[in-house]
Amino acid sequence: MISAGEDFAGAKLAVFLGQNLLVIQRDDRPDIPYPGHWDLPGGGREAGESPAACALRETVEEVGLVLEPAALVWARPYQRPHGRVWFFAAHLPASAVELIRFGDEGQGWALMAPEVYCAHPLAVPHFAARLREYLAERRR
Repeated sequence: MISAGEDFAGAKLAVFLGQNLLVIQRDDRPDIPYPGHWDLPGGGREAGESPAACALRETVEEVGLVLEPAALVWARPYQRPHGRVWFFAAHLPASAVELIRFGDEGQGWALMAPEVYCAHPLAVPHFAARLREYLAERRR
């Protein structure tokens, strides 16, 4: 069970709309990690949030999609240099694309086949690795 009292730095969510992955192109600024790369919804923890609440809040802020915690079908923690981070996956119908309302972070959004994201030269490498892990487990 994942609790709000758990120590973690942030969370990311791989949101599938039908067969495609929702990705966000990061701002192209030299003061952020992976400028211009394709990212996933998510970010840093706010006080008292659980990992799931963090991922869901960031998804609303960044792309306007409101998901219930029950929509999270996979969750794994992993260690990054700045602390423990959670990676989640959720699947929505392709029609949910109509609900996307892009926020004020990043250059834009796109839908991408998950295999294309994992091989893309501008995919954030550690998110591509987590996505590969999820896809491999899902195939089993």
